[in-house]
Amino acid sequence: MNKTVRRAGGRSARREARSAPLAQDLRPVRAGMSGGTFQPLTQAGMERIHQAALDALETIGLSEAPESGIKYLTAAGAILGDDGRIRFPRALVEDAIANANRSITLFSRDGQNDLELSGHRVHYGTAGAAVHMVDVEGREYRESTVQDLHDAARICNQLDNIHFVQRPMVCRDITDNMEMDLNTIYACCSGTTKHVGTSFTEPSFVKPAFELLHMIAGGEDKWRERPFVSNSNCFVVPPMKFATESCEVMEACIHGGMPILLLSAGQAGATAPAPIAGAIVQAVAECLAGLVYVHAVKPGHPAIFGTWPFVSDLRTGAMSGGSGEQALLTAGCSQMHKFYNLPGGAAAGIADAKLPDMQAGWEQATSNVMAGLSGLNMVYEAAGMHASLLGFCFESLILGDDLIGQALRCVRGIEVTEDTVSLEVIRKTCLEGPGHYLGSEQTLGLMQTEYLYPALADRTSPKEWAELDKPDLIKKAIAKKEQILSKPSAANFDPATDAAIRSKFKIHLPA
Repeated sequence: MNKTVRRAGGRSARREARSAPLAQDLRPVRAGMSGGTFQPLTQAGMERIHQAALDALETIGLSEAPESGIKYLTAAGAILGDDGRIRFPRALVEDAIANANRSITLFSRDGQNDLELSGHRVHYGTAGAAVHMVDVEGREYRESTVQDLHDAARICNQLDNIHFVQRPMVCRDITDNMEMDLNTIYACCSGTTKHVGTSFTEPSFVKPAFELLHMIAGGEDKWRERPFVSNSNCFVVPPMKFATESCEVMEACIHGGMPILLLSAGQAGATAPAPIAGAIVQAVAECLAGLVYVHAVKPGHPAIFGTWPFVSDLRTGAMSGGSGEQALLTAGCSQMHKFYNLPGGAAAGIADAKLPDMQAGWEQATSNVMAGLSGLNMVYEAAGMHASLLGFCFESLILGDDLIGQALRCVRGIEVTEDTVSLEVIRKTCLEGPGHYLGSEQTLGLMQTEYLYPALADRTSPKEWAELDKPDLIKKAIAKKEQILSKPSAANFDPATDAAIRSKFKIHLPA
């Protein structure tokens, strides 16, 4: 009897231990795990792409640099041709690669979710500029608002597998562009303490944005010490043209201490070559030009190598972000980041499907898993994006947290050690034990650290499912959304800071 009591007590204690939150380093998945096991490009293929990119920069170059950019680039060693194109000698590009950062830290506002971008460390998050919200209950699309953006950030703040929040939608209810840019920062930063990414419509909007960020940070010195917002910068208009105003924005952001995402987003078959390899060549060439540009403005400034080429459905010319070709394109770009040993990012997780249905599931899973296995540092647009980036969906964002958890488990891979090969456990179970492993110490000990359990996905038997009144996945996601949004934002600014911000800027979110 005493033995029975002790055994029950042990089981109870183990149950209690399993239900307690795990330390970060013991969790089965977490931000920054290393991928890199999936390599669609051979070494010879990467070398060929590299040489083609250098040839393109040296012989074709980029047009339409702003006057300031021409000064920076030619001072660094680039050549301005009679045709107005800036060409990049090989040695200049190779020096920029050699002197670039091998590791970048993207800071969170609270210090709890800093992201180290190096090697094959993988992080998933949102991005995009959707102009619509997906209404899953009405099966309709409506224009996105600043409240939607704030709510998306609040939801992301509560999802373990969403590691950063780059603006996933446009505030269509704010018609003034400067107010929209400033409210984008306010809505995101008051919704999450995770790292935030944003963009600016015009160069003149950067100065007031920094004033706002300094207020949020508690001073310019604190902002520069831990910049918790980065600039997503489409500095090129593919093929091979600088985006003049975006380059001026980039220069202003560099001077203000903001990390830069160098974003090249050609579309294969439209604004980039149709072959996957050709699309990678152009994206790599454009981002190498951007890298030279950034370091010409300020050597050593943190810049993320953002090769974001997309795929076209060549029957129609429409973007096909959920295709297998897109998954390969992103993984190939990731390999090129590692070829240069540069922190990089690209797009994955996009659904062409209009709703979070089976099509969305396979589209989002395929590219997210392949991006993670390739070791992509920043997987942008990983959750919530539908209709080839035109629509954003809260419920899909929440379900995406489960999906990305499974992708991260694939990234983690299989650990082979003396303990995990389990020879002694097999021997003991087969020769001395019950002939199964269900109650073994090894099984119980690994339940939480080796295995990942979905928060919403259903694993019950058909009988249990029926007894539970046949729960619906979308309804469960709606319930979780409502539960998160029913509580105040955990990232709210303190009342004095918020009042000061509101007295200086026109904030559209209600106080």
